[in-house]
Amino acid sequence: MAGNSQRKGAVRRKGKGNTAGSGGRIRRSLAGKGPTPKAEDREYHKAHRAKKAAARRPSGSGPRGERTGRPGTGPEWVAGRNPALEALTAGIPVKTAYVAEGADRDERLRGILKTAADQGIVLLEVTRAELDRLTGGAVHQGVALQLPEFRYAHPDDLLATALESEAEPLVVALDGVTDPRNLGAIVRSAAAFGASGVLIPERRSAGMTAAAWKTSAGAAARLPIARATNLNRSLQAYAKAGFTLVGLAGEGDADIASVPGTDGPLVLLVGSEGDGLSRLSREACHQLARIPIASDVESLNAGVAAGVALYEISRVRNG
Repeated sequence: MAGNSQRKGAVRRKGKGNTAGSGGRIRRSLAGKGPTPKAEDREYHKAHRAKKAAARRPSGSGPRGERTGRPGTGPEWVAGRNPALEALTAGIPVKTAYVAEGADRDERLRGILKTAADQGIVLLEVTRAELDRLTGGAVHQGVALQLPEFRYAHPDDLLATALESEAEPLVVALDGVTDPRNLGAIVRSAAAFGASGVLIPERRSAGMTAAAWKTSAGAAARLPIARATNLNRSLQAYAKAGFTLVGLAGEGDADIASVPGTDGPLVLLVGSEGDGLSRLSREACHQLARIPIASDVESLNAGVAAGVALYEISRVRNG
């Protein structure tokens, strides 16, 4: 057989038998090189390219640019011509404004450009692809506004501000209001009826998003909004400071207009749109109050209920 012949002149091929070793030469050449870098740290590896792409995505975006995470994380965007024009008209603060290169100048865009100029806001011109990336793939129609991160007050600072007020202190606390439009409407009503500020929980609650800003009609820029890590603990602190805690509930003991204590330091507690006040919030309240409504109507929207209650409290105090 070829390769195994013992006759003179035959060629013996190298097989899998004993072969010469490196004598440690290769091992010695690797000495001091350190451990092998992770795939994501090697520039030529696809994992490295994926890591770089993730770093370029806006905060709060998923792998394809979709918005993720809890409310309040990452930059808040207003994308689209109508929303951008409405936001600028409402006086919502803007961190950066963008317009895509070659965007069609229709009536809405001309209105955006004029309103932005009147407010001293400069629109940065970027490519449409860059605007897609910045907004996480939102339908921006060539225009997008990035809002600054909202600065919440500390509950203790809001308490101090309320106590220093010349009028009787009034704070509106929200327990699980998750619709930002309701939050904005309540902030607007609180400012209209002389409240010192609004207290919201950090979790399971709407934050000051673009929708909340717009619904507040600018009141959020004038009224302190505090965010509590533990709402119940903050409510107890307000009670110890001499505030009467009154919660809105359909089964309340008295009409909001006749509840004792509304003419003194007061926290008006408003529950969520669906479930109302939580058990802990109910237990923290000194009294539950109701708003009389027709028997065939189950309940009022949280924003509407807060507005009615604040009006009644204002009427009692000024009457």
